[in-house]
Amino acid sequence: MNSNNKTDVYLRDVFIGQIESPKDFIKKVKEERREGRLPDSVNVGYNKDLNEVVIETSKGRARRPLIVIEKEKAKLTEDHVKKLLNNETKWKELVTEGIIEYIDAAEEENSLVALSEDEITPEHTHLEISPIVIMGLTTSLVPFSNFGQSARLNRGSKAQKQSLGIYAANYLIRMDTDSNVLHYPSNPIVKTCNAQLAGQENHPAGQNIVVALMSYEGYNMQDALILNKGSLARGLARSTYFKPYTVEELRYSGGLTDQICVPDKEVKGYKAEEDYKLLEDDGITYPEATITEEDVIIGRTSPPRFLGEMDEFSIAANKLRDSSVTIKPGEIGKVDMIAVTENEEGNKLVQIRVRHQRIPEIGDKFASRHGQKGVVGLIVPQQDMPFTVSGITPDVMFSPHSIPSRMTVSHLIEALAGKVGALDGKSIDATAFTGQTEADLRVQLQELGFREDGSERMVNGITGEEFEAKIFIGNMYYLRLKHMVGNKLHARAAGRIQLLTRQPIEGRAKGGGLRLGEMEKDCFVAHGASLLLKERFDSDRTVVPICSACGLIGVNDVFRKKKFCHRCGGNVEINSIELSYAFKLLMDEIRAMGVLPNIKLKNKY
Repeated sequence: MNSNNKTDVYLRDVFIGQIESPKDFIKKVKEERREGRLPDSVNVGYNKDLNEVVIETSKGRARRPLIVIEKEKAKLTEDHVKKLLNNETKWKELVTEGIIEYIDAAEEENSLVALSEDEITPEHTHLEISPIVIMGLTTSLVPFSNFGQSARLNRGSKAQKQSLGIYAANYLIRMDTDSNVLHYPSNPIVKTCNAQLAGQENHPAGQNIVVALMSYEGYNMQDALILNKGSLARGLARSTYFKPYTVEELRYSGGLTDQICVPDKEVKGYKAEEDYKLLEDDGITYPEATITEEDVIIGRTSPPRFLGEMDEFSIAANKLRDSSVTIKPGEIGKVDMIAVTENEEGNKLVQIRVRHQRIPEIGDKFASRHGQKGVVGLIVPQQDMPFTVSGITPDVMFSPHSIPSRMTVSHLIEALAGKVGALDGKSIDATAFTGQTEADLRVQLQELGFREDGSERMVNGITGEEFEAKIFIGNMYYLRLKHMVGNKLHARAAGRIQLLTRQPIEGRAKGGGLRLGEMEKDCFVAHGASLLLKERFDSDRTVVPICSACGLIGVNDVFRKKKFCHRCGGNVEINSIELSYAFKLLMDEIRAMGVLPNIKLKNKY
């Protein structure tokens, strides 16, 4: 607080002076801006705690339009809206007239914004253009989002970004890193007004399916879903995965270059003849070739990696090495497209796109637009699926236990609305705050001859008996997400290790190991499988000779069959002990810093 009770004024974070009354000053600035005497990019905010007025005109601020309220009435009238719709007036004119103004975060701190005209009180300064604009673009596509928790809306927004659809109309001529295309995408029955504005109708990314909220033999515990095998056979959530492989004929110093061809048997690193079976005479595979892992799809030879001084003129210098492109482990499919061209440097460039049809399997991820995501836990034959007394079999069974703790009421209302839309053959407006009401949907459902709460009597597909409980069943828009088990499946036996620590390398792409951490160890012990840890934890087992006198690492001379210690000589006992190579490395590094660690040995028994 200033000692002289005056308020500091900052323009773009630079002190420009002091004022007596901050309220009057801010009021004056806003009036001048609304009357057009100040640019509409000026925003003014008052920080009560620091007693300072901040005026902002800088670029890059997030600002949003709001309707100005004067004398408890919104300045935007019905006439203005009609003129806008008839193109008699423009948005910019409303801004210059001071009917709508853009405010930033600092100015919004001193404003009170009403969601609707009915809520306006003497304290309110602005009115939202529409209540839905409080949400972002993707979140506004979530139906009935005013009945959902904010955390779930964020997850629903994320799920929509990860969903499979037709991401671009020209996907057949593109070479995207890895892309998925859904075979039969459909427009949602239940959608918000923003779906049209966002262009969602031209890029659908999901399917309308029948969902029953019920348990089934415990296979949909913990958010898992149960799919109808008959629906999958009819093409539900089927997609194609595209992956490109690229090869370039690189140029090296000394005029040496790579060559795309079928490698000769003399080449260093030549694989088995069987591996090159898909290559044609030009060293490239053919379209529609069926490929499996480890197959060579582009043959290439490269000059030796290192040329010594003597090698340059010797025969060894002509020994080429094989640098062909092979399909990565776990990736199968068909060759979809081949492009042979040149890059900017004029080098030959070959790109091959591989496609693989993906039918949903156990472990694939699905989600509704309400953040209710889950993986497939079981695929049930159609004859074993429960069905309604009118003969409808659900496509998906969703666990009812996912609803109470998550409070995604919007998920349930969508199922109800989807049922009304499917029976009535129309789309349902589910825009937040302004869409169709639940009461209205219930009435419509009853008029269509169903129970108003959306539940129906269902029959067990295995026993033929009717379930005691009534099952909530309806239509929903479900999304298949890009997280497929086929891309994540990973296992390995003994394999490549790091040079430094002698432990397995990291990462699925490199064929690395699966890390067993502290918590995983606890699980093995709790399961009574602690002997497994011996195998898991000796991935870098090493035998080290230790001097029993001084505890330092000794020498085991296998040629002379002698064991001795650098410090104590040859007349001491040297014991070979087992330890982790990473621990031995740690001791070496400590010693390099001038600290001398020693190992004290004692009898095991």
